[in-house]
Amino acid sequence: MFEAPLAERMRPQTLEDYLGQGHLVGMGQVLRRSIEGGQVPSMILWGPPGVGKTTLARIIAEHSERPFHQISAINSGVKEVREVLAQVSRSGMFSGRAILFIDEIHRFSKSQQDSLLGAVEKGLVTLIGATTENPSFEVIPALISRCQTYVLQSFTEEQLKLIVGNAIAKDSLFSELKVEVNEWDDLLRSSSGDARKLLNVLELLADHAEGGILKVTNALVKQVVHHSVRRYDKKGESHYDLASALIKSIRGSDPNAAVYYLARMVAGGEDAKFIARRLIISASEDIGLANPTALVIANETFSAVERIGMPEGRIVLSQCVIYLATSPKSNSAYAAIAGALQEVEHSVDLPVPIHLRNAPNSWMKEQGFGKGYAYDHEAPDQFSGQEFQPEPLSGKRYYDPGSNPKEEAVRAKMRALWKSKYGY
Repeated sequence: MFEAPLAERMRPQTLEDYLGQGHLVGMGQVLRRSIEGGQVPSMILWGPPGVGKTTLARIIAEHSERPFHQISAINSGVKEVREVLAQVSRSGMFSGRAILFIDEIHRFSKSQQDSLLGAVEKGLVTLIGATTENPSFEVIPALISRCQTYVLQSFTEEQLKLIVGNAIAKDSLFSELKVEVNEWDDLLRSSSGDARKLLNVLELLADHAEGGILKVTNALVKQVVHHSVRRYDKKGESHYDLASALIKSIRGSDPNAAVYYLARMVAGGEDAKFIARRLIISASEDIGLANPTALVIANETFSAVERIGMPEGRIVLSQCVIYLATSPKSNSAYAAIAGALQEVEHSVDLPVPIHLRNAPNSWMKEQGFGKGYAYDHEAPDQFSGQEFQPEPLSGKRYYDPGSNPKEEAVRAKMRALWKSKYGY
């Protein structure tokens, strides 16, 4: 009978045993140099679950022989923070050397994070905050500016296999078992890259050994792990990462990648209307005038998922995603409004040409408002060729047709109408 779970028993105790994050704690790397030099800065450790943030904080404290205080932002608040700071203040010679580790620091409110500022700024404690969320969104700027931010990377497949191998070789749970990992796919997938979760699953599998032999197969993992909770926080970093990957796959004309990221979002329980709204934006920003029907399809997709909901809405979303990904692409409308807004930002408020101004009363007509305006519908071919922009901007072009059949036709038409004025 084991008091601590396998993941805790296998927690590395030294930098030499610490697996992964070679870009930070490998020989000669920035954080390792700080640790070995005894100059440990306050820091934010940002990375996905189960990649060693807590372990690294403990190793730093152990290596530098500093008092270590750990609290979790899930069940602690300002009261607990103040108690730790008071304890450190009373510690005399250890004041200024103690490490305060706050797990899930992004769960602290602004006021709770504010309570740390004075102690960090005065050097009363060295703060190590761990977060799975982008600190630029979730940690107050004043605290970020007082800390170094280190990004921890997910374990590779080979590293996850090493973790399993180390546990089998070193932990007493497996001392009387012969373990054969015949299939890795579902074991690794069940962990979602989280070493803690991986070892928890491995510990569960040990109960299914027969005759002193544990044969790890995909079927056994499915039997033991009924379902793995996908790492998807609808308000967190993965929410934005997957939405970004979906849109960029559409932009890159890859329907297969786009449907994959759509599936990730659907399986994670993402709001179908959120997805549909992103598709409407993509239809204009990335496809636009190359295929104007894309915007119609995207709008209808939003209406459809709003009416029918999920899970059937996934079919409509899939149809739209594939249509957008396989459509010709143009960002000309996006670029046009961006260019025009930039002009507006840098230009003074140029007066509207007087012939374009409204003249709702006789006085304004007497002042010349609207005088000389040519009604294009009455001009030959419904085109007058008159000036529409303020005089200093005459000939300024914002819309540049994309390289696709529809907009090449538009370019030819603009060239025929305006000749060389806009450089089409």
